[in-house]
Amino acid sequence: MADAQRDQLAPVAVSDSPLVKFREFLEIRGEKLTEPRRVLVRHIFNSHKHFDADELVRDLHDAGHQVSRSTVYRTLRLLVEAGLLRELRLTNRNAFEHDYGYPAHDHLHCTACNRVVEFRNEEILRLRDAISLEHGFRPTGHRFLIDGVCAACSRAHTPRRRLDLI
Repeated sequence: MADAQRDQLAPVAVSDSPLVKFREFLEIRGEKLTEPRRVLVRHIFNSHKHFDADELVRDLHDAGHQVSRSTVYRTLRLLVEAGLLRELRLTNRNAFEHDYGYPAHDHLHCTACNRVVEFRNEEILRLRDAISLEHGFRPTGHRFLIDGVCAACSRAHTPRRRLDLI
């Protein structure tokens, strides 16, 4: 499987757009879908990638959008509460990813380059369900994150022995 394919999972069909879902969520809370929030949702769901709040602020600025840092942080929290985004607590940062419209999956995180790789494994799902059943628990989801060093970073940081240079 190609790296690009392995790094991204295909979206699943959903009945409503993230913007519609977010509007509904805000209406229930008595809040409005303001233009800055609309810009954020469109920007975030325009591509599938893992990002942190500071990256999002830079991306928005580079795209010519004027959205304040505080609006970005508040809206990210709301998008997580609404079930549209998932927050991943990585070793040195908190990253966000699409939750709505994407299949359940797990992650590998390279602590050297910060790369995040998504993967799906049926055995992990079977194990989750078996453990839950054993304890009389009904799972609604799970988070499985493996921290380590990717192959590229391992190769780059492997010291060369003197004989390797000959």
